Amino acid sequence: MAKNYPTVSAEYSEAVEKARRKLRALIAEKSCAPLMLRLAWHSAGTFDVSSRTGGPFGTMKCPAELAHGANAGLDIAVRLLEPIKEEFPTLSYADFYQLAGVVAVEVTGGPEIPFHPGREVRFFIHFSLSLGFRQGLSSCFEISEGVGVKVVQ
Repeated sequence: MAKNYPTVSAEYSEAVEKARRKLRALIAEKSCAPLMLRLAWHSAGTFDVSSRTGGPFGTMKCPAELAHGANAGLDIAVRLLEPIKEEFPTLSYADFYQLAGVVAVEVTGGPEIPFHPGREVRFFIHFSLSLGFRQGLSSCFEISEGVGVKVVQ
């Protein structure tokens, strides 16, 4: 069975490659590869193969996600990455955090990992309305077309 990956625009692919170069420089300069790999891992760690739910949706930016005990210290990674992310507003946080993990492996001499962009932030309005405003997360969510929301600053 062949895997189907999302299709992204040429502009998006170009942003991925430029971000990859910036990430490589940051990770090498700050010696923060383990932290970036951990961010990507924790972001993706909720994926369930049997139900096809969970996964890397860029939620690590949100205070409630960062407050989870297992994510202690990942706020440092988020803060280190934010200046680069601001340069590439077209990239989703979901893609950006996973790309940081891929680059971290490569910077430390690991294998080149194929990166397939196109992850979307998949929250639903009921989540942001029921949890976001009560827990001070409204700054993390922006209601967009349809039933989805996206992570914003």
